[in-house]
Amino acid sequence: MKQIQWFPGHMAKARREITEKLKMIDVVFELVDARVPLSSRNPMIDEIVEHKPRLILLNKSDMADPAVTKQWEVYFSEKGLRTVTVNSKTGQGLNRISDIAKDLMKDKIDKMIEKGIKPRAVRGLILGIPNVGKSTLINRLANKKIAKTGDRPGITQRQQWIKVGKEIELLDTPGILWPKFEDQTTGYRLAVTGAIKDEILDFGDIAFFAVQYLKEMYPDKLMERYNLEDTSAPPLEVFEEIGRKRGCLIKGGEIDYEKAAEIILRDLRSEKLGPLSFERPSDF
Repeated sequence: MKQIQWFPGHMAKARREITEKLKMIDVVFELVDARVPLSSRNPMIDEIVEHKPRLILLNKSDMADPAVTKQWEVYFSEKGLRTVTVNSKTGQGLNRISDIAKDLMKDKIDKMIEKGIKPRAVRGLILGIPNVGKSTLINRLANKKIAKTGDRPGITQRQQWIKVGKEIELLDTPGILWPKFEDQTTGYRLAVTGAIKDEILDFGDIAFFAVQYLKEMYPDKLMERYNLEDTSAPPLEVFEEIGRKRGCLIKGGEIDYEKAAEIILRDLRSEKLGPLSFERPSDF
């Protein structure tokens, strides 16, 4: 596997700024991709956030395997972390965020009331790696277009406070990846789901990784989408068969690997194979 790294300068700056702003924050909203909940969790966040109450938002839940998402909810619950399954595009699950946030800072609210202070809005810090759907989520919560959105990572590059009704004030931040992936499989999972800029990727490697995984975990979906008779052959042969079925051929009948790879990745990201999860708790 080739090494995948992506750590633009603005991300290092964002980490410093987040650390400075943390003293003003009541609750941290950590947005992850439901298809790769652990791979899309930035381990630096544990260091930065430390003791602050945290709510994990499993976004893009419509694109993930619902049975696997349930496994992840149990996994995080066993680690003492609250979760909400959400879809930032449709708004599914977002109505639960405010109530859970207030519950997480109940002790703080009770102390305010005891002192005769009217409880203020919950101050939340929203964190997530690039292209996990932060800007879309913020716009949906605020019920207007405030944050820039796009289908490519690295859109948000500065911090801003955003009011969500009267109950929450959110501090948006740029998406942050960590400087180095300890496990290259993490990089490949993120690349498959579009969290890393395509311009720096080798599509062939990423698509081959995806085919390997689908062959093991979702063989039926692979056969149905590409009209394959079976998936018992080695991953490279399955990859080549998909290329042939899709007419990805060059002079002499050879497989056009790059074209086949683009088709496979495009199909995955546009849900042509249905909802898929690219990791599960048992992998860890």
